[in-house]
Amino acid sequence: MVPAKNDRVVKKPLTSVMEDYLEAIFDLDKEKKVVRVKDIAKRLRVKMPTVSSMLKTLSGRGLVNYEKYEYVELTKSGADIGKEMRRRHQVLLRFLTEILKIDSKTADEEACKMEHTLSVSTLDSFTDFMEFVQACPRAGESWLQNFEEYRQHGHRPEKCLERSENFSCEFKNIVDSMEDSDS
Repeated sequence: MVPAKNDRVVKKPLTSVMEDYLEAIFDLDKEKKVVRVKDIAKRLRVKMPTVSSMLKTLSGRGLVNYEKYEYVELTKSGADIGKEMRRRHQVLLRFLTEILKIDSKTADEEACKMEHTLSVSTLDSFTDFMEFVQACPRAGESWLQNFEEYRQHGHRPEKCLERSENFSCEFKNIVDSMEDSDS
């Protein structure tokens, strides 16, 4: 038996614009008592009719509660997506500004583009790398090679300290040998 056309529910993936709306509403909800169409329009720099149209779409997908001329509320699903988009944005923004030293305006724009396309595992790698950079001293050429061990076994301060001490000894030997050859 072939299911009737109405029996098949095809869930289309969210677009990056939809995700941006959910993230904006999530942020506004944290900042204000109530979220209005004009708040969303201002945040996203779009016209109010554009916001109303998108809210109808998001409401139809069960992601927001919205009635014309009323406040906007995220559903549980909408809030989960908005929160995840905020988290992704923050991870990428921190990576771009703190690790790569990109100016904050450019980093914010780039993070907004990237947050929609990265897989969960790639984003987890970004997070793990930032933790690794903060937890282990940057010592020696093999420092980045140690990242994979860090991902598999977590932060082991004794390993980081051991590597740092080994690097210091090796570096001292190199400097000493250079001084000897200059004499």
